[in-house]
Amino acid sequence: MIDADGHGDSEDDRSLARVYVTPEVEGWTLVIGAWCDPYDEQRRHDVLALCRRLSRRYGRAQAYYYGAQGDGSTWLLTEHGTVMRRYSAVGLDDELLTLGDPLPQERAAWHEQLRYPLDWDPSTADEEQIEEWRRVAFDLAPEISAFHGISPMDFDQGMRIRGTGLLARAPSAPSHHDGS
Repeated sequence: MIDADGHGDSEDDRSLARVYVTPEVEGWTLVIGAWCDPYDEQRRHDVLALCRRLSRRYGRAQAYYYGAQGDGSTWLLTEHGTVMRRYSAVGLDDELLTLGDPLPQERAAWHEQLRYPLDWDPSTADEEQIEEWRRVAFDLAPEISAFHGISPMDFDQGMRIRGTGLLARAPSAPSHHDGS
């Protein structure tokens, strides 16, 4: 259902109406759905505010977008109400969304894959370096989510699971009376 919602008509707000809340997996509860995209122009401020609020309550909260069909990556990590990092490698206004210092995984990626120094500063880079970095960052969200918690792409039968998953109405989801 969530996959269908995420690939549905972007003009149909029902695709944003629900999320899947996982049971606790390895100590983490994931909320999965199109509404959670920290890059989306319509919801990025809501997702940021929600992650900050959840991290004040639970210590940490994160949001990710990963387009497995070449659509890019975005990550948002908050701790105790503070944004530690938000970065997007999806569209043209990515720099406008950037908050916080690069994560160690970002530094490792630009060092290992691009041979840039670990202290390379994207804010002083030339256009060619920025484009090279974007190509690398385009696929980093699953790696960053796995390092900082858990990635749904890494789920397997050996993981500790507690509770039951459920479909839930997304924050600010429209109410529909047609059974959806």
